[in-house]
Amino acid sequence: MAGEQEHPEPTTATGSLVGRSIDEFVSQLRGFSDRARSIAGNVPSKLHLPALPSPPGAMSAAQLRTVQQTVSAQRQSIAAMRAQLDAFDGQLAVFERLIDPLVEWSSTWAQLEKAVGDFVRPGSLDDGKTTGT
Repeated sequence: MAGEQEHPEPTTATGSLVGRSIDEFVSQLRGFSDRARSIAGNVPSKLHLPALPSPPGAMSAAQLRTVQQTVSAQRQSIAAMRAQLDAFDGQLAVFERLIDPLVEWSSTWAQLEKAVGDFVRPGSLDDGKTTGT
């Protein structure tokens, strides 16, 4: 519990204070590096330091905005896919209703072929017997 009291959550005023302290630290670090370069003398005077990113609070706000936009776009994509799947499901239902009678007709036809096939076999009339020529 003592650890929770030592690190209170930052407020807006504290956040700006942290941002200012980071800026002060960066400017002190730049001053130190400038003095070190001037003492060394061998470093070109036009050496540019890399640009530092903006304070972490500003980056996280931009990142959160990007995440929010990404999540929103993904949800819209899922809604579109649901609509497509619903349409496809409707088409499959119609196809299922159409194919049921065909399946019944096909099984009836197969039973008929089996029953008739026992009496007449294709090719059994042409077992080497030729007529007339």
